[in-house]
Amino acid sequence: MSQQGQPQVAPTARRGGAVWALVITSVAGFMAALDNLVVTTALPSIREDLGGALHDLEWTVSAYTLTFAVLLMTGAALGDRFGRRRLFLAGLTIFTGASAAAALAPGINSLIAARAVQGVGAAIMMPLTLTLLTAAVPAARRGMAYGIWGAVNGLAVASGPLIGGSLTEHISWQWIFWLNVPLGVALLPLARLRLAESHGTGARLDIPGTLLASGGLFGIVYGLVRGPSDGWTDSEVLLALFTGAALLAAFVIYSTRAKNPMLPMRLFRSRAFAGINAASLLMFLGMFGSIFLLSQYMQGVLGYSPTEAGLRMLPWTGMPMLVAPIAGILSDRIGGRPVVAAGLFFQAAGLAYMASVVTVDASYAAQLPGLILSGIGMALFFAPASNLVMSSVRPKEQGIASGANNALREVGGALGIAVMASIFSSQGGYESGQSFVDGLQPALVTGAGVVALAGVAALLIPSRKRVVGEESSEEVRVLEAVAG
Repeated sequence: MSQQGQPQVAPTARRGGAVWALVITSVAGFMAALDNLVVTTALPSIREDLGGALHDLEWTVSAYTLTFAVLLMTGAALGDRFGRRRLFLAGLTIFTGASAAAALAPGINSLIAARAVQGVGAAIMMPLTLTLLTAAVPAARRGMAYGIWGAVNGLAVASGPLIGGSLTEHISWQWIFWLNVPLGVALLPLARLRLAESHGTGARLDIPGTLLASGGLFGIVYGLVRGPSDGWTDSEVLLALFTGAALLAAFVIYSTRAKNPMLPMRLFRSRAFAGINAASLLMFLGMFGSIFLLSQYMQGVLGYSPTEAGLRMLPWTGMPMLVAPIAGILSDRIGGRPVVAAGLFFQAAGLAYMASVVTVDASYAAQLPGLILSGIGMALFFAPASNLVMSSVRPKEQGIASGANNALREVGGALGIAVMASIFSSQGGYESGQSFVDGLQPALVTGAGVVALAGVAALLIPSRKRVVGEESSEEVRVLEAVAG
């Protein structure tokens, strides 16, 4: 404890070291990221077992996205105030228990409720994985650690449909949730024994800011989730979007005046912090929407089973396991900005190429270059982006910085699916293979343009920077070496 009675910012002890922290946080991050899309390919089987209308099936996906996106910053703030390891354990416990409840759900409504609780647990533990990893790894090795962490998380995001489809096809849909239970049970004692406790500033929890941010994100994400199915002119969708935007505007105004705000607006004066967050939002907008449509294209148009489609996506989805650790090392040596920007332009090129070759009978060989380009781009992005986020703020603000970045990524993902689905439906549809391709091509072109814009945002990050606020000479030396 400090002289004022507040928790110390630094970790209280390094119980296990960097390797254990990397294993624990990577597996936990994988679990949380995987459940974003793992349910999509299991929906027909879930409907057959539990019943429910299309609206109910959509909510088995949306309930998780909604609570996850809304509570990310709140989870990070709670960790900073009451202990990051303590809240990580709480979030992991909630997530694991809710996964078991989802697997045992007797009806569609109980499954939706379990998915919402899953999202709560994931929102608490996900931003803290990066903060705990940063505290455990020496500054000189963080690029490599972020590379492995990013590779695992990127693989989870992109391979969700493959894992969900394979488990559903060969075992049962319940196993997409049972998979989390042994992992969570194994991680709980490891996290308790091997992770060091750390805190943020020790300031009081910002209740008004938390309520404004959570309410604003709820309105925005709810509106984006419901927009494609209910229509963008639906009164409920419009009310949610406008209310969410108003609450977020109030949050920004409040945070500029509050003494100890949950998310200090001064952080966005840093070109590094603002740039990497803008790039992350745009990257997830283009990537999530593209994966959402391409996985359906491979199954609905080309006739692959869920497992076959997932295997053919491996040059994209599996590439992070090979390239992301290298990207992390490169970010340590030459800086994060050029690696992130290169990754985003690779991803944009891959999507543009896919838009040029998709047809009702496209061969896999024709698609392969686009999948490889997209895989390299995604792998180059994840690790250095995390590095840039964490190095753009002071150590005691890394928790909320991670929470804000994750929240923006989730909003970007929800926005991407909404925008791409709207473009798809306006230009094509599900009536025939050609109709699907007619909608898919302009959506992929849009995705490529958005990701290229993210690359431009990454180039605006300064090559050398100082942390916002007061820094020690050692912090400056480390941050200049990492940020590039």
